[in-house]
Amino acid sequence: MNRTMVAFSFCVCLAMASQSRCTTLPDACGDDKIQFDVKTEKHPPAPVAPETGKAQIVFVGQVDSRAMGACIGCNTFTTTRVGVDGSWVGATKANSYFALDVAPGEHHLCAYWKSIQATRGKNVAVTSFSAEAGQVYYFQVMIKDVEGAVMGESSVSNWVLDLTPLSEDEGKYRVKISPLAAATPKK
Repeated sequence: MNRTMVAFSFCVCLAMASQSRCTTLPDACGDDKIQFDVKTEKHPPAPVAPETGKAQIVFVGQVDSRAMGACIGCNTFTTTRVGVDGSWVGATKANSYFALDVAPGEHHLCAYWKSIQATRGKNVAVTSFSAEAGQVYYFQVMIKDVEGAVMGESSVSNWVLDLTPLSEDEGKYRVKISPLAAATPKK
């Protein structure tokens, strides 16, 4: 078998592995068939305050700096879908952010990274919180290396997805240095 056929076979196997690793998504996510095209805008204006009577959630994407060379495509091509209360509401691309106004009350959040490099079962993250009208909440959607893991020690990668709240100061700073993500559903 020549090198071209070997490379082609390898790519087909990777694509099939990606499809076979479907995750059963939590209720906070959305329909797995919905995908996004994400464009980023550098130096956007700061997000406006939430609408009267609403709260605002700002999702800030982050890729662990160790991923830049070890995780294929993590530094520029990584798209992570974000769901709120069972519907996909947008996506981040690498180190970008987007904001969403929501009604006050309990909300269930989900982030999902479709990748063959994610540790099995660790490509989805969920959390919940209670929103108050007029408040802004920042959440980090981070692809990171598992602490203490050494790349290449096994056939399973060590990348996981994490969804955690940020302090207001950290959130504002990260928004200031990140491009805005504009996600549109693929047709």
